[in-house]
Amino acid sequence: MANSETTPPKPAPGAVTQVVEHFFRHEAGKMVSTLTRIFGIEHMNRAEDVVQETLARALQTWPYYGIPKNPSAWITQVAKNLALDLIRRDKVFRTKETQILHLMEQISADAGDDAGPGESGISDDRLRMMFTCCHPLIAQEMQVALALKTLCGFSPQEIARAFLTSEAAIAKRLTRAKQRIRDARVAFEIPSGEELTRRLDGVLQTLYLLFNEGYKASCGEQLIRAELCHEAIRLVSLLAEHSAGNQPRAHALLALMLLNGARLSARLDADGNILRLEEQDRACWDQTMIARGMYHLVQSTEGDEISEYHLQAAIAACHCAAPDFESTDWPRILSLYDRLTSFDDSPVVALNRAVAVAAVHGPKAGIEAIEQIRRREQLDSYYLLYATLGEFEARIDHNRAAADYFRRALELVTIESEQVFLTKKLRALENCAAADRRAPAD
Repeated sequence: MANSETTPPKPAPGAVTQVVEHFFRHEAGKMVSTLTRIFGIEHMNRAEDVVQETLARALQTWPYYGIPKNPSAWITQVAKNLALDLIRRDKVFRTKETQILHLMEQISADAGDDAGPGESGISDDRLRMMFTCCHPLIAQEMQVALALKTLCGFSPQEIARAFLTSEAAIAKRLTRAKQRIRDARVAFEIPSGEELTRRLDGVLQTLYLLFNEGYKASCGEQLIRAELCHEAIRLVSLLAEHSAGNQPRAHALLALMLLNGARLSARLDADGNILRLEEQDRACWDQTMIARGMYHLVQSTEGDEISEYHLQAAIAACHCAAPDFESTDWPRILSLYDRLTSFDDSPVVALNRAVAVAAVHGPKAGIEAIEQIRRREQLDSYYLLYATLGEFEARIDHNRAAADYFRRALELVTIESEQVFLTKKLRALENCAAADRRAPAD
């Protein structure tokens, strides 16, 4: 019989998978970036293969031997051994053995001592990878897919689910992006001058989209994917700390992420259903994140630059500064949306502005604002258009019209928690309509 003091209990497979995914998300970008520098950008696939095999080893061994005391150090050691095996087998890489031993030992020291991201130079590898993924020769949808794959450790299936397309389509995007990097001989470096500016905007846009997908998932069972939000915050923090990314718009984007991310835990109820802003318990908002967000918002004001990230962060700051929903400075938010439309005249921004219009001038004004949205046809399959119209109609007791809009929204929504929310709204309206029919005439 095994000695219970020397044989640790086997963790549940589900628990192991969650732990592996957590540490893999955190370590994957660092590993791929470092190995890509060693192998060369033209051998990015080799770097990814090593990291993927490391994940597979963890999933195979941790359920039987238990989760290591230091999972990050375990992952680093296995990745180092696999990379050395590859180098020793392939004569193309034989001159790289000393380099990989040196760099991987630096990563091991960081994993063991919990060193800061800037102490070993490893952070620069991740920055180089960010700017490589966001090269102007690569189309934006390819940039996002490549960044999610290489920096965040996401599988093609996960990326496809996030962006409402097929796994095959994502695999093609990734292949094309890597091919363009090889064909154009894109340097694995942080550019300077005008080239830095062009690529920095792509990097920021990619990380903005990554955060948004986590804050409000486009599909799947979960409305919020907090790990995406935290990964985006980590990468933007890394960027803002570096001289290449220490720009007002980078601090503004970081402020936006922190101020919105502070509300994540309050956005769902105990059953995982969405809570609107007015329903959230503000005591659950992360005050430390709010303070960090306000700090970076101040940092973003240095110089004369104003970007859409500045305006969005200022809107988020208005919400965080209000002690309760009734105290929200909606006139200020509306004025910020008015300025934001000059940077981004997309129908989605215009729809958000209509919500602020309704808060300031009433639901009828909100409906009129929606009717005036340019290119509104682009919102035809966007369920929030109909949910917003349904909300406005319900506020002026147009219950039948409101119910019709909520039914249309339900036809389009794919997130289960939002389906539950819309179903409750629709049932309440139907009950009101039934009560109205039963009421005696005057």
